This record gives sequence, structure tokens and C-alpha cells, in this order.
Amino acid sequence: MAINLQKGQRISLKKEAPSLTKLMCGLGWDVAQKSGGLLGMFQGQANFDLDSSILCLNSNDKLSSKSDVVYYGNLRHKSGAITHLGDNLTGKGEGDDEQILVNLSDIPTTITKLVFVVSIYDCLSRHQDFSQVKNAFVRLVDLANKKEIARYSLSGTDYAGQTGMILAEVYRHEDEWKMAAIGEGIRVNDIQDIANQYF
Repeated sequence: MAINLQKGQRISLKKEAPSLTKLMCGLGWDVAQKSGGLLGMFQGQANFDLDSSILCLNSNDKLSSKSDVVYYGNLRHKSGAITHLGDNLTGKGEGDDEQILVNLSDIPTTITKLVFVVSIYDCLSRHQDFSQVKNAFVRLVDLANKKEIARYSLSGTDYAGQTGMILAEVYRHEDEWKMAAIGEGIRVNDIQDIANQYF
């Protein structure tokens, strides 16, 4: 049974899934319904486009190059260890809206931490933030048996004014990988703004 992570909680992936080598990170969300009236109608016209990304950090918690950001504009890490399966522009539909595949055994030793982030595309001009998003979650699935290892839900938390989110970290600790739920809201315009904080 999957662990429902709380903010700040850390788990050992080796303990929860001893033979884990390949995992899928799934991101899902729905758009909160606007209240009625003309204003609500106009505000509701623009789709919410949440973008999931992974920042591959070195031992100094920094990005070594732009190619260490896996997102809709760079769907595959140069090592081949991380693959983004593509951009979902609306969040419509059940289950995961975006998925990223990670092969832990192929991640170069120079990369010690994977930071899972999400941002709202074109959020400032559309006047959108995470208070207008509901049922947002990130989950990790063991691809060998398709079992969900852990899930972190953003529902019920006030993120008014926040347009980006540091969801979770998967990091090396001695000879194993661990996961930490972060859930930190930030105000950014796009993934580039987030990446700039790690250079």
C-alpha cells in the first residue's frame, strides 16, 4: 500500500521497494470551478497548464548545465536515465496528467539529487496561481510491478499567490535513494525562473 506523504516526511525507497530501479513520477491536477457570473466565465476561459519538471542537481545542490533540467522543452536527460512523456496543456482526464520515467541505476554519479517541481505556464498574464488548482498530487510508481510507492497531495493547502511548487526530492544517501516531500510554494513565471535559482 502506498505511503501518503506529509510535508517534510522522508522515506527510504530501498525499504519501501527493495528491488526498485525504474520509477515513474506522475503529476495530476484539476482546475477549481469558478463562481458564476460574467467575470467567472471570462476568467475560466484560459486553460491551466501545469508543467512538471525534474532538476538534476550535483553534490553542491546546483545545476551543472541547462541540460540537467528535464521538462517539456527537454524531454530526455542526456544520460538517458530520465524521460518526460510530454506536456499536458489542460489537466483534463483522470489519473496522471504528466509522467516522467526515471531509471535510478543509470543516473550519473555526479547527480546526487532529483528535485521534482511544477509550474503554471504563462501564469502571470493569465492571473493564475495554485489556489485555483485542486486535487493536485505527485506520486512515485515502481515500474517493475506498477505499484504505487508514495503519493503527496497538495489538496487542502493554501497556496494563494504561489505559481510554482517544489514538490519532492529524490536523493542519494550513502548506498540508497530516499524521497522527501517538500511542498514549498514559490512565485515564478515559468520553469526557467525555478532553474535560475539553482545555478
